[in-house]
Amino acid sequence: METIFGIDRLLRRLVNPVVTLGNFDGIHLGHQKIFERVRTEASTMGGESVVITFEPHPLKVLSPRSCPPFLTPLRKKILLIEQAGMDVVLCIEFTKAFSEISPFDFVKNILVERVGARKVIVGYNYHFGKNKKGNPQTLKQIGGLFNIQVEIIGPLSIEGTTVSSSKIRELIKKGQVEKASKLLGRHYPILGKVIEGAKRGHLLGFPTANLEICDELYPLPGVYAVEALWKGQPFNGLANVGWNPTFQTEGEGKISLEVYILDFNEDIYGEEIQVDFIRRIRNEARFDSIAQLITQIQKDVEWAQENVFKTKAPS
Repeated sequence: METIFGIDRLLRRLVNPVVTLGNFDGIHLGHQKIFERVRTEASTMGGESVVITFEPHPLKVLSPRSCPPFLTPLRKKILLIEQAGMDVVLCIEFTKAFSEISPFDFVKNILVERVGARKVIVGYNYHFGKNKKGNPQTLKQIGGLFNIQVEIIGPLSIEGTTVSSSKIRELIKKGQVEKASKLLGRHYPILGKVIEGAKRGHLLGFPTANLEICDELYPLPGVYAVEALWKGQPFNGLANVGWNPTFQTEGEGKISLEVYILDFNEDIYGEEIQVDFIRRIRNEARFDSIAQLITQIQKDVEWAQENVFKTKAPS
């Protein structure tokens, strides 16, 4: 996949581009449905499938105080778009000046003159242009003036729930990672570099990888059954999200993510791993003694092995 950062770095003529646009936070099943249509149409037209997205997220520029943590920071988003089989990602820098572009000028200057879009496929709730005045119907009307076909993809419902980034964020914040997985089409992942922690895990007999996280959405504090991916290899594990209340006061310091990887004895300090959240096991708890904590961790491992890892589908 070709990744282009900045509209001014689009230096070649795209081949019969079929384009979709959006923030695509989460790359959930609704987004994947759109990508599938884009790929199909591009193949039919002998063209390239193109995703146009924006960085930073418009909310970070226009309303930073109300901006939530995102499901997919840019690097993770691009990786997932590549896995979805798209040909080109064009990442446009979003600024206050860019937000002032009218819907008509956006279509004319960006989609027609710079991208050369042959067809545009968007979700039913897509908005664009100054004050979000542009919507899918606006896009159809303006696109028609430039001989651009526009297709609108309707909402996707899974088990009675409309798939959306905001709904998935809500579920993850509540710790309902299994329900979130159904809307994402995969387990919710967090990417992070392994850093040195307090090394209490070694003393307890359960050495953990502490992840340095930036700009990520954490699940509700607690203990989770997870799958850790290191160098493309999957390993079963347990993750603790929270403040380790046995050792410090809840809410004191920064929230942490620690992963105990089962049957693993590699030195991975400084390396990046991906943690996929499979199932919530319990709330984070304070124990009166180290012995009680060790006993509970052993129970957590046994429970996860019996109820999660034995039954999960192969990676």
